Amino acid sequence: MAAQLSASRPENRILISEVGPRDGLQSIDRIMPLAAKCAWIDAEVAAGVTEVEVGSFVPAKLLPQLADTAEVVAHARTHPGLTVAVLVPNAKGAAAAIAAGAHKLTLPLSASETHSLKNLRRTHAQVLEEAAAIAAMVRDCPAGSRPHFEGSVSTAFGCTLEGIVPQAKVVELAEALMAAGCDEVGLSDTTGYANPAQVQALVRAVHAAIGTDKLTGLHLHNTRGLGLANVIAGLEVGITTFDASLAGLGGCPFAPGASGNIVTEDLVFMLEAMGLDTGIDIAALLKVRDILAAALPGEPLYGFTPDAGLPLGFRQAA
Repeated sequence: MAAQLSASRPENRILISEVGPRDGLQSIDRIMPLAAKCAWIDAEVAAGVTEVEVGSFVPAKLLPQLADTAEVVAHARTHPGLTVAVLVPNAKGAAAAIAAGAHKLTLPLSASETHSLKNLRRTHAQVLEEAAAIAAMVRDCPAGSRPHFEGSVSTAFGCTLEGIVPQAKVVELAEALMAAGCDEVGLSDTTGYANPAQVQALVRAVHAAIGTDKLTGLHLHNTRGLGLANVIAGLEVGITTFDASLAGLGGCPFAPGASGNIVTEDLVFMLEAMGLDTGIDIAALLKVRDILAAALPGEPLYGFTPDAGLPLGFRQAA
């Protein structure tokens, strides 16, 4: 299968977006010091990671863990070539993110309106209004410094609050986000409900509606052990960007039972073992865990590759 994927992807490159500093930390009560967050990002960049979601511009009273996001953005921007991504819940957050200098903004729009009201306190219509306002702000930025604006359809594969989410609703919202002015749409398995067949069916449906170039990334969870299987399914239908969290930290605090981000280390190992190119040095990445262990003592760190080690004779993709 690696040869088949290589033929369909220029340079055989898969982008892994590290979301641990945002999605990984948002569910952890113990505050990671700013210096440790910066050291974490530095070490990942040194290992070859080229995109990091460093935080979220939400009120500090809601997520005190991410209160220092502007400072983290400022530090991350000192790394040439690193895409500094942030989550924004609304236009106010987007304005703060733009002022801080973030390169990529992601606005979540829950396919489940119940989850949207719980997570953002907004209906679908209200979130789409925020999307249009953010798109206008982005257009007002100088041409050379406009951040990339992604609308992420979260709970796209199911919701702990509503249950089944109709595929037609996800497609409808993806189209609405593009109409509101987003540069692209992502799909998020916020609750860990997705299975490989569902991933392929939904990606194909959204591709048919908005174009294959407007949906290139998935945010998948490993809550029920299907994270990497869902990555394979995504690869087979043209997805080239996957979110993951170092040591599998995190999940959505507003979706009960939805813990379990894909472990970055396991994802890098799998892709490289398949002959795909992530650009990430897996041995260097494994050492980054030491920073988390020191800054968050007692916090569970997940991953099969870190426990088992690299196979004898393992070589990364050239």
